[in-house]
Amino acid sequence: MSDSRLDKIIKASEDSPNGNLLSFLQPKNWKVNLVAPRDAARKLEKSAQKAQDTIAKSRYISRDISWLKFDERVLDQARDTSKSLFDRLKFLAITASNLDEFFTIRMGSLYNYIDFGKERTDYCGLRETQFKQALITTAKEFSVEKHRLFIEEILPLFPENGLCLASLEDLTEEEIADVGMYFNRTIYPMLTPMVFDHTHTFPSLLAKTLIFGVVTVGFSDKKNTKGKAEKDRKISFVQIPLNLTRFYVIERDDKVLFLSIEKIIRHHLQILYRNVEIESTSLFRITRNGDFDVVEHEDAETDFVDEIKKKIKDRRLGRVTRVEVESEHSEFLLGEMLKRWNLDQSDIFVKRSILDFTAFWQILKYPDFKSKLAPNPAVVPPLGLKSVNINDIFETMKRGDILLHHPYNNFEPVIQLLEQAAEDPHVLAIKITLYRISKNSRIASALLRAAEQGKHVSVLFEVKARFDEENNIREATRLQKAGCFVIYGIPGLKTHTKLLQVIRNEGTHVMSYAHLSSGNYNEDTAKLYTDLGLLTTDSRITQDISEFFNVITGHSMPTHYEHLITAPRDMRNRLIEMINQEIANHAQGLASGICWKINSLQDLDTIEALYKASQAGVPVLLIIRGICCIRPQRAGLSENIFIKSIVGNYLEHSRLYYFHRAGEPKVYGGSADVMVRSFDRRIESLFELVNPRAKYMAITILDWNLRDTVNSYEMQEDGTYWKVASDEPFNIHKEFYKINEEDLIEEITFANYTNNLTTK
Repeated sequence: MSDSRLDKIIKASEDSPNGNLLSFLQPKNWKVNLVAPRDAARKLEKSAQKAQDTIAKSRYISRDISWLKFDERVLDQARDTSKSLFDRLKFLAITASNLDEFFTIRMGSLYNYIDFGKERTDYCGLRETQFKQALITTAKEFSVEKHRLFIEEILPLFPENGLCLASLEDLTEEEIADVGMYFNRTIYPMLTPMVFDHTHTFPSLLAKTLIFGVVTVGFSDKKNTKGKAEKDRKISFVQIPLNLTRFYVIERDDKVLFLSIEKIIRHHLQILYRNVEIESTSLFRITRNGDFDVVEHEDAETDFVDEIKKKIKDRRLGRVTRVEVESEHSEFLLGEMLKRWNLDQSDIFVKRSILDFTAFWQILKYPDFKSKLAPNPAVVPPLGLKSVNINDIFETMKRGDILLHHPYNNFEPVIQLLEQAAEDPHVLAIKITLYRISKNSRIASALLRAAEQGKHVSVLFEVKARFDEENNIREATRLQKAGCFVIYGIPGLKTHTKLLQVIRNEGTHVMSYAHLSSGNYNEDTAKLYTDLGLLTTDSRITQDISEFFNVITGHSMPTHYEHLITAPRDMRNRLIEMINQEIANHAQGLASGICWKINSLQDLDTIEALYKASQAGVPVLLIIRGICCIRPQRAGLSENIFIKSIVGNYLEHSRLYYFHRAGEPKVYGGSADVMVRSFDRRIESLFELVNPRAKYMAITILDWNLRDTVNSYEMQEDGTYWKVASDEPFNIHKEFYKINEEDLIEEITFANYTNNLTTK
């Protein structure tokens, strides 16, 4: 390590509160034998370099580091100067939510190993503690850049866009008086200081909530060496209620001022501590472990639901995984919190600006500004239909399969299928799996009406959908009370498949109408996520769906599905079999190739099969939005694997699996990613697209994703991503609104994309 870099580390240690390197790196309550700062810095640098070498040599990319790399691509959208200020703020808010989830789930999971002394070696080869430090380092670099971007590039754009992040100094006397009245009438009655001392236990502080840590001083009965009374420090906490808006809004003729609630409370905080000296106030925010397992009881659904409710409560008080704090804070307060939560200095994220960027959603939803977000074009009809409006969904589906591509095609046909089924006297039964639904869901309302109309309604409602557990339990209870047959998931598994079946008496026969999807039955997210849904009456597929429903609601064990691949039964094996078939075709001189579009790739058995395909010469094109644990383009391992990620105005959520099969492609869509949890711990399904138009549309979706040059990032061998640039931009988030029958292709020409691999 160069002396100049070493000097920077030593300088940082000297600027730390205790002025030595180990106090800079470690918790204040640690008792250590101090060594020379230069020797300690060299040891630290050597350890960090060893970790980086281990990561670089691994056959796999770390799942968690890959998660953080995805958030970097989201942040890159906020850097885009072609976007409006408001769209850039939107992406900043999304990165904040993503990082909250990372520290709640992924870091929470890691602490489950660290706290209980369990061994864990990450895909990248690092053990628990060393891996945690690698994640913290990456997350801190990301956090620093995010705040730099906001302060230096985005905040200066506020005035020209008619808004201002205000301080009290920016207000007129009349506005200050209004703020004071708002505090006295609304805020003050809601605030409750919670003291912590030898007579009061440490309070239960809520996660993802802004909190003031207040240090007060008084005089004790004890005397110091000079005979004077010693100061008695006490800590108390004031949580800002979650039902208060983050900003107090002041409208002026030329602009709108947003005054943060924490600034108002800080200004008036002394009122809560009458006749008490406040030494310091520090605004902070914590994240807690939200990764929990459920002990499931096969013999009692009520026990299962009660267990979920208990775990939701436990999540609110889980171990602390991160502390975010403002730059001007009390080291005394921080030291006490670190001891209480068994954290060290590296777990502290010091922020230069607003602690929680999710506050920007209030600005984006403000009436004057919500129209400033880039509008989505009007939806277009799916291929094969002349209009987005359908008069009779049953008659339309009888004429042939309909492949819906959201959000370019709207979600209305799916809702119409349920709403029409609820009222149609010929409909006998409705079966559906629900994972996440919207608030005030039309889906749930249609199911309620169907039950009230006397139809048999079966709902497999997954109450373990993370962060949606409470809403799902509430909605499932409503459906059950209305007479629906509700199943609260399958013991030991999470139901993630997206299936709907309507059984209708057609007079001479009973007919099945089905919808299979990659996305949730959620009309809100269908406007924001790219997803695929197949509406079909094809008996080959509907028969498979009937068999599958019998499996997940009963005890049936069919020997064969004609056009479904299901998990946890055989999805991993079937995908690997089809990979091996491509290898065999290539060995025989036949055309071969694999192209997948998924959200995440993490299953090691499947990764090894793809490595084997690459080494055999099979081209492998992967479009992976988020987590990706496979290394592309490593010599001797994966030269024929090309990976890109698409991140833009829509969240890419579709899953498509394409196998070339010597020019007779098989294409599957569905709900499953290539994850251990998808294959082993979830009810999942992939459905084959057998209708020619639907199949060719899916192939064209893959092809256009590969062609995209506006929203695309290419993954490098070391796990980093490079933004794609082109003089001929092709933006799928615009082009799919223009697609027509003439654009459809029947197979992917792999040479169009693999020829570029050797030139990078």
